[in-house]
Parts: sequence; structure tokens; C-alpha cells
Amino acid sequence: MSFHSLGLDAKVLQAVQDAGYTEPTPIQAAAIPQVLAGHDLIGIAQTGTGKTAAFTLPMLTKLAAVIGDGRQRGTRALVIAPTRELVLQIEENVKAYGRHLPLSVATVFGGVGEQQQINALRNGTHLIIACPGRLLDLMGRRCADFSQLQYLVLDEADRMLDMGFLPSIRQVVRSLPQKRQTLLFSATLSKEIEVLTHEFQRAPKLVQIGRRANPAETVTQFVYEISKNLKPALLLHLLRDPGMDMVLVFSRMKHSADRIARGLEQKGIRTAALHSNRSQNQRLKALKDFKSGAVRVLVATDIAARGIDVDGISHVVNYDFPMHAEDYVHRIGRTGRAHAVGDAISFVTPEDQGELRALERFIGRGIVRKKAEGFNYAAVPPQVAEDRPRPQQSRGPQGHRPFSSQSRPPQGGGGGSRPVSGNREGGNEHRPVARPAGRFQRFRSR
Repeated sequence: MSFHSLGLDAKVLQAVQDAGYTEPTPIQAAAIPQVLAGHDLIGIAQTGTGKTAAFTLPMLTKLAAVIGDGRQRGTRALVIAPTRELVLQIEENVKAYGRHLPLSVATVFGGVGEQQQINALRNGTHLIIACPGRLLDLMGRRCADFSQLQYLVLDEADRMLDMGFLPSIRQVVRSLPQKRQTLLFSATLSKEIEVLTHEFQRAPKLVQIGRRANPAETVTQFVYEISKNLKPALLLHLLRDPGMDMVLVFSRMKHSADRIARGLEQKGIRTAALHSNRSQNQRLKALKDFKSGAVRVLVATDIAARGIDVDGISHVVNYDFPMHAEDYVHRIGRTGRAHAVGDAISFVTPEDQGELRALERFIGRGIVRKKAEGFNYAAVPPQVAEDRPRPQQSRGPQGHRPFSSQSRPPQGGGGGSRPVSGNREGGNEHRPVARPAGRFQRFRSR
């Protein structure tokens, strides 16, 4: 099958040819005719299979007939995505595929100035790509006019709902015209979320490429069972392999991502961090440097990584094992994109064994356990001392923490008991401390 057989607009086809694409992917071949036919659609496919083009190409084809010579104004299409990185990635694709059309495109997301976004909404930009939070804020201030809207796309819908955007999305959708075409695309979609699609869609067609729980078949998966305090050393050991030339490392927490990145930089490995606490310029620079090869390793959290659309990622490392099987499927899909090969490595601590078993049930197979050759599993490197749990201080018989010789109770404070310093045998002896006369005692004495 070729793109010419799908019924796309001639100018859109020219842009596709300019981009070097000759044959549609399975999700594109299945979804594009359904969208052109006017159906609401649920599209499920693995990461890297071309879902963005699956909704962009037919939508641009239908818009081409409406916007004409470009003088026609009014927002006709709205795409909602969970992260600013994904919004910018979609914008890049839309501009590439619509380069021969008189199409106006704008983005709406937080972390940057809003005036340009307000102007785009008020001026009737043809296609708006937005994050839910900033969009709802501007809509609440009456900065947007969606009265002419014809197409709504919810991209990475499962992640948006997981991130708690459902109330915001509901408010946005209630403000849109009921007569519209709604497309919902995702790499994974739980049965619970499928029920919610009935709120947004009318008799949607389902296009599902591959088994839902099936990770990318081109990704080789390994598990390294390791104690928590050895994970930094194991990551450094693995990165000695020159074949790990473009590595995406997943951390569960934002502060952990920063700590991992700092540790790798200190060892001379070019690294960047990507998470929601980074500024917009920092996030854009991290992605740009990763794509260009200026940095070898990108450390990211799940939320920020939804916008990572980078070809050539050789390895994905689950430094922190994901709590949900769907997140694992999405993480490892960052490599092996578009049927390229890649490796997915997961660090599994004793505390992660339950999640690992749940994942293997979810994907219907076991994951190979490996041992890192030449790595000393008995060593405890000094650089991971900050990961060790702090010893708990013992408490006295009445629940008070003992004070060290460098720490004294506040002077002039409340009464009660004060531990006697110098008692090193365990329990603390206590003696009463006189309460200084305060103003209330003085008033009573008068």
C-alpha cells in the first residue's frame, strides 16, 4: 500500500514525499481511511509506529478543503497532549506535513509567556496544539473561540488521565461544539479508560495494531537484580560499553534524575536531565543536545519522557523500576522505534520483585535475568553513601530524642524534662526544669 491509495490531499502527499516517506505504517494504513470517512476513532499502537501522522495527515486533508486560500479564519482543530515536549513534537510534524497548505498553527502550554498564545487563540489560528492546564486557564478568561471547531484529538490519552488531567479535559470538552470528530490515540489504553471514551466520542471505531500488552518486538529485554545502593555503580559499569552510545535512563523521582545526572557528569559522561521541574529552555536544550549527540545519556521521568520522539536510542535503562506495567511498555518503546532494534535494561531491587512479577504476567512472558560481567556485586562504592538509610535515633523513656553535646534544648522555652548529658548507657535520666515566670504568671500575682 502507498500513501497515494489512502485518499490524501495532493499538497499533503507532496509534503509526505518531501519527508521521504513512501509507505504508511500499519496504524496509518488502518486509521487514515477511518478518519477521512468522518468516524470518531480510538487508535492504539506501540510507540514509534507513526501515530502522530495517523491523525495529522487525514486531518490536514480535511482542513485543506476548508481553509482554502488561507483567508478563512477560525480555529478548526484542537490537539491536546500531556506535556510541552509532546506538544512541540506534534507542532513540528504538523508544520512538516502542512508545509504546502495556507495553514496557521500555534501551541499553548505553561512555563512560557502567555500573550503570544492569547493572540493566537483570539485571532482564530487554524490548528491549536495545547496542554490541558494552560488551555483551560485561557479558556476560563475567554481568550479562545472554538465555535467553529470540527476536530478534537486527544494524544497520549492514557497518560493525561493518569496525570490527573481528566477534570480539566472534561471542562475543555464541555466547552466545545458537540458536532465534531474526536480522535483518541495512545500507546496503551486500560479498560477503565476505554469506558471514559464514551464521554468524549460517538460510536468510535477501534484501530488496534499489535497486542495491547505486547512491548515492541524489536526490543531485547534484560533484568539485573541488584541492591539499591549498587545501582549507581552498575550504571557506570554498563556505560563503559561503547555500544551504549545513546542511552535514555528512567528515574521515578525528579530529584533522583538530577542526582543520577550529576553523578554521571562527575565521571565524565555527558548527561542531561529532563523532568517537570526544569525550565522550558532547559528541557528544550536537553532534548536538542540528546538528539544531536552532544550528550550521551538523558535521564528523564515518565511524565517528561512522553515528548521524547528520538530516533536511534540504543538503550533504555529503567534505573527505577516502574510501578505500573503500562509505564514499562511505554518506556521501552522509546528504543526500537519504527522497527529498529534496541535494548531495554531494568534494575530490580528486592523491593521491586512484586512489580516485576506483575509485569511478566501483563506481557505474558518472563524477562531474562542477567549478571553484569566484571561487576563486583559485593562492593559498596562510596559515591552511593547518600542513598543509604539514615540510622534512627533512639528515644528516651518518655519519647524525647536524646540531645548530643552539640545540641541543646531551646532556652526560655516550655517546661517539662531535659535529658542529662553524659549518660551514655541507654535510657536518659530526667530532672524537672523550672518554667520561667511569663507575663500570665505575673498578671495573676497582681
